[in-house]
Amino acid sequence: MTVPLVSLSNLSTEPSPSPQVAAIWAALCAEAVNASAKDAALTRAMNSAVLYHASFAQALAQRVAIKLANHDLDHDELLAVIAQAFVGNRNIVADAAADLTAIKARDPSNTEILTPFLYFKGFVALQGQRVAHWLWHHDRLHLARHIQSRISEVFGVDIHPAAKMGKSIMLDHGSGLVIGETAVVEDDVSILQNVTLGGTGKEAGDRHPKVRRGALIGAGAKILGNIEIGVGAKVGAGSVVINAVADYTSVAGIPARQVGKRHFNLPGITMDQTLSEPEYTI
Repeated sequence: MTVPLVSLSNLSTEPSPSPQVAAIWAALCAEAVNASAKDAALTRAMNSAVLYHASFAQALAQRVAIKLANHDLDHDELLAVIAQAFVGNRNIVADAAADLTAIKARDPSNTEILTPFLYFKGFVALQGQRVAHWLWHHDRLHLARHIQSRISEVFGVDIHPAAKMGKSIMLDHGSGLVIGETAVVEDDVSILQNVTLGGTGKEAGDRHPKVRRGALIGAGAKILGNIEIGVGAKVGAGSVVINAVADYTSVAGIPARQVGKRHFNLPGITMDQTLSEPEYTI
């Protein structure tokens, strides 16, 4: 399939951004100016990463390209590919803005937009996967695989290009995360480090987990097979999950079993990792 060439300049001539993207871009620029004012040593870095760009899309494309370029696909070549994906699917940039909003709201160690944009490998890895996903569905499989490989090499995050990722997702720390080909991760999900959304062997077809909206997956959890992790479900750290988890239910252990009582929130948003909910009286 032939895809027209697109340059970084195309990203500054796109239609007006959504209010959320515009707000993220304004916050990012303000925080970059503040960081530069506080420490002159960061002036060049802030200018290059944020302030020299005309839009959030441009800055994001540049950030992903800088991190993933190598001798096989250099910075300018990769930047052109990323720009193609951003123009081909405008939701990629909007979803990245939603991810940054989610990270700021959920991560108690961070109160900024700038910090995850520049330094959180889970965030940048997810945006790279969104580009690879677009390439995969435009029959550019080897280029998608190249980006997947680079994300794995640079960030230690391995998400198959075909995996379906929603928005407002936080991949906290990101290290050791593996997400298989037919996995689905819906909106408002939070996943901590060393999580596997994998298969159970050599079976073909639809073989990976489906993580529904607002679920929270604790550090080191292994979720195996084509099973549902329900809306608002909570999986405890270190658990091995081989059976479906019902909506608003907490599980933990090896193999995982239900613990505590059914809750009534979205832990992927609240980041409440407690597994024994208190009794409720009416």
